[in-house]
Amino acid sequence: MWVVITTHFFYNYKMYKPTIGLEIHVELKTQTKMFCGCLNDSEEKRPNFNICPICMGHPGTLPVINKKAVESVLKLGLALNSQIPPTSKFDRKNYFYPDLPKGYQISQYDKPLVIGGQLNNVKLRRIHLEEDTARLVHGDPSTSLGLPISLVDFNRAGVPLMELVTEPEIKNGEEAVKFARELQLILRYLGISDADMEKGQMRIEANVSVSKNSELGTKVEIKNLNSFRAVGEAIDYEIKRQEDVLKNSETVKHETRGWDENKKKTIHQRVKEETHDYRYFPEPDLPPLDLTDTDFINIAELKNSIPELPMQKRERFEKEFWLKVEQMEVLIEDRNLAEYFENSVSELLEEIKEADAEEKKKAITLLFNYLTSDINGFLSQKRITIKSLNITPENFSDLILLIFRNEISSRVAKDLIAEMHETGSDPRQIITEKGLSQVSDVSEIEDIVKKIISENPKPAEDYKNGQENALQFLIGQTMKASRGKANPKVVKEILEKLLK
Repeated sequence: MWVVITTHFFYNYKMYKPTIGLEIHVELKTQTKMFCGCLNDSEEKRPNFNICPICMGHPGTLPVINKKAVESVLKLGLALNSQIPPTSKFDRKNYFYPDLPKGYQISQYDKPLVIGGQLNNVKLRRIHLEEDTARLVHGDPSTSLGLPISLVDFNRAGVPLMELVTEPEIKNGEEAVKFARELQLILRYLGISDADMEKGQMRIEANVSVSKNSELGTKVEIKNLNSFRAVGEAIDYEIKRQEDVLKNSETVKHETRGWDENKKKTIHQRVKEETHDYRYFPEPDLPPLDLTDTDFINIAELKNSIPELPMQKRERFEKEFWLKVEQMEVLIEDRNLAEYFENSVSELLEEIKEADAEEKKKAITLLFNYLTSDINGFLSQKRITIKSLNITPENFSDLILLIFRNEISSRVAKDLIAEMHETGSDPRQIITEKGLSQVSDVSEIEDIVKKIISENPKPAEDYKNGQENALQFLIGQTMKASRGKANPKVVKEILEKLLK
């Protein structure tokens, strides 16, 4: 009798725990800058055009708080179930850099406008308000006697800048991207920022640490990530880099790193500053803010002005319209598209209210498909947005109803979309005027089919020999000959009968 002995090998390995916190800067969509009356225009191409002595930091000038910017930050806090403290204040953050005209930045330190909150199961630490810096433009050395040059454009200096800081609760790049995308959507739904990362309106910094136990490791800050892809890739790379450092029994340095998009790696920039390096102190030229004063800020009114947010809209769309997750996301990403969809569906359901649930679901799916394919394709072709589409939700639902009831073909529907946009007319009116009604008369279609078969003997023979794609070719030729008016289902049935 054999005795089987199983040997277990235990490897001595250490689990590494990554922890990520995000700092997200967002330029707010206000008419003027944070502390002066200069225009807040991120599209301005002329350098140093929207500037004045205040945002240029001239001696003797005094800042004035932009109330709209304060309301915007409070609105976001309310949307994220944050705490609004009774008082807040501004502080001076002192550091010297060419993009900072005053030699200090007006920001907030120990009394921010918003405390706590949560988004995507990630807790928030704070949301505060500050002014943006100027923009540095690095030039070609050949333009300055062979020396590198940097130019300063102060148009952005003083623009209202919100900073949201999360708790260090994110575990990887994917979670970070998901959080940032949802925040971008909420900012757009609230109308407080376009949050366009390509234009620098939303800038993300990630604090990444890796440890061998439950304690936090040494924090490394990755600066100015300007795309969601960069956020995910930079965080995942930095986690792996720090794990490799620890595996080699080395020490992770407390530093600021940048993301090299070409090499797909983080690179050292400088030693990380500490809070005391900025020598914060209360801004002497601005009074503390009393957030309980309804004459200054009415919190109740701000709360009532918050629209339906993405998460709420997802839940409602799933319940009311039977949409799949991927379908909902297409609509949720564009608030105007979602509104157009909802208004169109409302009109459509009114027309088919006697139908059963399954029929209603099919009709809504048809509407969704035409909206996200044909309509979106038409918008791209015309280079316009859904808000500029000259087809009312009522007329669009009428079009879907015609397709749903097989009164017109998909080919005719495409032509109708262009005509409806040009004229603003109801689809039925256009069909009557242009004679576009679908032909379902068997004898009429059969005449067209016979002609197509006689003109295309090889595809007809190929189908008889078992080549199914030849039938699709013949259907297409028949639809073309009927100018899209023949009922495709009837065409297919007649072809199959004649080619037996």
